Amino acid sequence: MSLTNFYKSFFYLLGMVINFLGVSLLVNSGMGAGFWAAFFTGLSNQIGLTVGIWYGFFQLVFIFVNGYLLGRRPEHWAVIPLVLEAIILDFWLEVVFKNLHLVAAPLFVQIAVFSTGILCVSLGVAIYIMPGFPTAPVDQLFLSFSERFNWNIRTSQTLIAVVVAGTALLVGGPVGIGTIIVALLLGTFIQFWHEKLTAFYQLHFNNKDIVYSSQ
Repeated sequence: MSLTNFYKSFFYLLGMVINFLGVSLLVNSGMGAGFWAAFFTGLSNQIGLTVGIWYGFFQLVFIFVNGYLLGRRPEHWAVIPLVLEAIILDFWLEVVFKNLHLVAAPLFVQIAVFSTGILCVSLGVAIYIMPGFPTAPVDQLFLSFSERFNWNIRTSQTLIAVVVAGTALLVGGPVGIGTIIVALLLGTFIQFWHEKLTAFYQLHFNNKDIVYSSQ
């Protein structure tokens, strides 16, 4: 493996870990989970299985949805981040933060944990889409909408977030004020980090490796 590919792989995995650290903090903040996490948590509570398993199942579905949106054959390589992210998500939720419950914690603690969570999610996503490696289908989904309809990341992420948050509410997921904040602002934060990281990335890697340029 070349040094360049080593660094790309490092950022790819680092982004995943940071992203799902943020997801787990949002789930446990007591203010409402992020929209996807609220949906998968609702399914887990209603039907059983872990949040990570539900995450992986819907990722498989999104592989075909993304292929349809882009008019391409489904990206089979997307199975790699699918498996990695399902494992990392369950690691944070079922191992590291298994006994963390902040529903009764002081409001300032909830706000601090929630704010850290949304920061980590947006930063993590922005980091791991930069190398151009296969992205998890759930993240590729908003990139597919961006490409198909010529939207920027902010617009596609926000629209998807609103729809998923509404569905999470219907299945009894932990939807709260935090879910609404994530649904409305996460796309903006990802856009912000993406623009900042693009400048850094262009100094170290070829422009052709950047998977998305903000509009």
